[in-house]
Amino acid sequence: MRRGSVLALVGLGILAGGIAAAVAVLLPWLPTPASREAGRIDFVFWFVTVICIVIFAVVAAGILYAVLRFRAAPDDESDGPPTHGHTGLEIAWTLIPTLLVVAIGIVSAIVLAKNDALAKDTMHIDVTAQQFAWSFQYPEANGLTSGTLRVPVNRSILLTFTSKDVIHSFWVPEWGQKQDTVPGIHPTLHITPDRVGRYPVICTELCGLGHATMRTYAIVMTQKAFDAWLHGQTKATSSPNPSISGAAVFKNNGCESCHTLAAAGATGNVGPDLDTLPQSAQKAGQPLQQFVETSITDPNAYVAPGYPKNVMPETFKSLPKDQLDALVQYLIQSSKKG
Repeated sequence: MRRGSVLALVGLGILAGGIAAAVAVLLPWLPTPASREAGRIDFVFWFVTVICIVIFAVVAAGILYAVLRFRAAPDDESDGPPTHGHTGLEIAWTLIPTLLVVAIGIVSAIVLAKNDALAKDTMHIDVTAQQFAWSFQYPEANGLTSGTLRVPVNRSILLTFTSKDVIHSFWVPEWGQKQDTVPGIHPTLHITPDRVGRYPVICTELCGLGHATMRTYAIVMTQKAFDAWLHGQTKATSSPNPSISGAAVFKNNGCESCHTLAAAGATGNVGPDLDTLPQSAQKAGQPLQQFVETSITDPNAYVAPGYPKNVMPETFKSLPKDQLDALVQYLIQSSKKG
């Protein structure tokens, strides 16, 4: 091959590689990592992307050069001259992809092993998925349950999943991993958050009518702030004052994401307005306390007009009796004030 042809081929390769690299680097394909695992996964992603860009540049350069250099005249319908295969080239294009695939496999295996490795002080959190809500229980805090996932920064966290009905899928984009929750099995997911902040928790498996509302937040805190929150919530939910403990149960279980309640500063509109509970109980023909408790533990027993069935999760029937009683009294007192 003449020197001019080689230069042209190299130039086309640089052009194709530059375009591909610009598309890969300049567009925000990935969220900013907020866990050590996500950072490692992003490394694998870019490792593979660089390999793909190089291969694309070589192939695109060869195709463009062949089109420009060996194009036939409009009236030329003759066959090209017969050529014999190049043994060295065939060995090269077999060996190089083999080495690249092995390299990708080794890097991926190392990252998976590191991501699954638990620390000695790993915190265990039980995650329950049910149409259409997440709940998070802390075994190390006497089973404290929260509708928002709160974790300390730079702490190894092992999430153990349980689904009470259908397949759901847990995803925090900034943590870089998803985990399906399948009824009957209890998969786990290891996360080490390394950036303080508030991140969305999304269900990415179509799980029914209320799938779009099955969202909450993962809040990453300093260890000191997390310990203070844990102590405060444990104290609040065990308080003899129903107003204090009921407010904590209401907040911990994410009720504000679906309901409006002035006393709690809640403005959700997925479910009925809880400020009008006395009127709703009257329409249902039930005593107020019975109506409120039944609406929590058996939400499909009576569904307010204008709202569909099977949207309110039945998770709350498993609330400890003291927390359920406190929540009922809190809702009754708050709605009467409204």
